[in-house]
Amino acid sequence: MSGFAALPAGAASSIKPFKAEIPEEKLKLMKDLIKLSPIAPPNFENSKNGRYYGIDRAWIEQAKQAWLQDFDWRKHEARFNSYPSFKTVTKDEKGNEVDIHFFALFSKKADAVPLAFIHGWPGSNCEFLDILDLLIKKYTPEDLPYHIIVPSLPGYAFSGALPIDVDYNVELAAGAIHDLMKRIGFSSGYLVQGGDLGSFTSRVIAAKYEECRGMHLNMMPPTPPKDPAELQNDEEAQKVFKVMKEALDVNYAFAYEQGTKSSTIGLALSASPLALLAWLGEKFLAWTDDDFSMEKILEGVSLYWLTDTYARCMYHNRGMGYPEENPKRANMGALTSGKSFQLPHVDKSCGYSMFAKEIVPVPKSWAEKTCNLIFFNEHGSGGHFAAMEKPKELLSDVEEYVKLAWTAK
Repeated sequence: MSGFAALPAGAASSIKPFKAEIPEEKLKLMKDLIKLSPIAPPNFENSKNGRYYGIDRAWIEQAKQAWLQDFDWRKHEARFNSYPSFKTVTKDEKGNEVDIHFFALFSKKADAVPLAFIHGWPGSNCEFLDILDLLIKKYTPEDLPYHIIVPSLPGYAFSGALPIDVDYNVELAAGAIHDLMKRIGFSSGYLVQGGDLGSFTSRVIAAKYEECRGMHLNMMPPTPPKDPAELQNDEEAQKVFKVMKEALDVNYAFAYEQGTKSSTIGLALSASPLALLAWLGEKFLAWTDDDFSMEKILEGVSLYWLTDTYARCMYHNRGMGYPEENPKRANMGALTSGKSFQLPHVDKSCGYSMFAKEIVPVPKSWAEKTCNLIFFNEHGSGGHFAAMEKPKELLSDVEEYVKLAWTAK
C-alpha cells in the first residue's frame, strides 16, 4: 500500500508516519485482568430476558473465553499498520493542541477529491478499514478519484489525550478535524462523511467551515415535524416517532450516565476490560442488524482499553442538549424531548444513506428539513455501524454523492 502513502504537495512537515505498537506489558495486564475478573451469578435480568435489560451473562462468559483463548491483538495491530498511517498536532478553534492520528489513501490524480470519513462512538477510525480495502482493490494510486482521510477523533484510540483543563465538546473536535484537513493541504475544499458522533461532527464542520463543501451522513438527527397534525397524518412518521420514543425512553441510559457522571463511569470501566466489554458490547450487539462477529467486538473493546480511550471520549454526551442557560452541562430533559438533536442546518450539498435498522431510521422527509439534500438512498438492511456492516453499500452511496456534490454550486 506504499503507493497510497505519498502526502500531497504542501502538506505540513509536522505530519509524520505512525505505527501502532502496544507495549507487551500492557497486553499482559489486559489478559491478566480478563482472567481474574469474576462474572456475576445468574439472575432474572441477565439470564431470562434476552438482552432486554442489557448484555446477557451467557454471552459474557463466551466472550471472556474467546478473549483469553482465541483473540490475537498483534494480528489486528498488524492490519492497522498495513495502511498508510500518520499523526500530527492540530489546533481546534480555541487554540487547544491535540494529537490526531489518521489513516489515509492519497491519490496521484491532480483533481482528486479530498474526503474525510469520521467515526462515531463506541467505534474508532478502524470502522472504515473494510472501505479502505474496497478502494484499494478498485483503484490504483494513479486513478483513485479521492484523497481518503480517516481521522481518529480527539481523545479516541491513537489520537492524543485531551487537555485536562478544557471542557471539550463536539465543536472543538470539529475544529481539530478541520485544522487537520488544512494541514494535509486541502484548504481549497473537501467533503466529510460520518455516522453516529461522526454525523454530528460532520454537520458542525459542514455548517461552520467554508472549506468544507458538503457532507454525507448515514445517521440523521431525529427532528419530527413541529406541527403535530403532520405526525397524525403520516403513517411513516408515526412509525419513526414510536421508534425514537422507545430509543430515548428505554435505550438511552448509557447517555444519561455518560452525560452526567462521566467521571464515575470512566474510572469504573477503565479498571476492568471485562466490565468495558459489557458496556460497549451491549451497543455493538444492540445497534446492528445482524450481530457482529465476536472477533470484531473484541477488536473494538481491546482498542479502547489498550489506548485508554473510554474515560476520555464521552465529551459528546456531556454536551448533549446544549441548553443556552448552561452550555457546559448535559441537559437530559432535552434528550427526551428531542431538543438535543437540533443541530445546525446545512445549506451545502448533502447526502444521506438510510439503513433499515439504524437506531432511529429518520425518513427522507425529516432529513431534508435539516440540510440541502441532493442525494438519498434507502437500504432494506443494515444498522447503526454502516461502515462495518455494509461497507460496499455505503461506499457506493458515497461515491455517487461525491459525483453530485463536488460539481454542485
